[in-house]
Amino acid sequence: MNAEEISLEEVKVKPVVDHLNDLLANYHIHYQKLRGCHWNVKGPSFFTLHLKFEELYTAALLTIDELAERILSLGKAPYSTFNDYIKTAEIKEIQTIGLKDTLMVKAIIDDLAFLIAKEREILNITADAGDDGTNDMVNRFMQFNEKNTWMLRSFVNED
Repeated sequence: MNAEEISLEEVKVKPVVDHLNDLLANYHIHYQKLRGCHWNVKGPSFFTLHLKFEELYTAALLTIDELAERILSLGKAPYSTFNDYIKTAEIKEIQTIGLKDTLMVKAIIDDLAFLIAKEREILNITADAGDDGTNDMVNRFMQFNEKNTWMLRSFVNED
């Protein structure tokens, strides 16, 4: 399949796919960081953060799947190896074992800020490509991340 089969211009879809693969790689690292936070959080905020991290990694996993399926819908292949994710992602892994709960939250806030910036960039690219489907999907991801940034910043009293 190619992009023209869904009424998009192949030449305009290439930058969309490149950016979606980049976002996919970053979401994989973010997802694993959330899993580590979920598994390793301790202290008085355990019950609150354990549930919040689970909510966030579940959403990230669904986002990963939607990104890969959208790339396939555009007629291209999504990245699918950890080597690709680590090589491509700008979000970096962290050691969550023994990490203070508020530092975990701040690390996730930093990830979300990065993802929001990438998503805004993709919105401009998809608008130029006339790719409303990808635009709507990425806009939904961005709105979720914006809301959770506010919540997590409030949690660490940085609002």
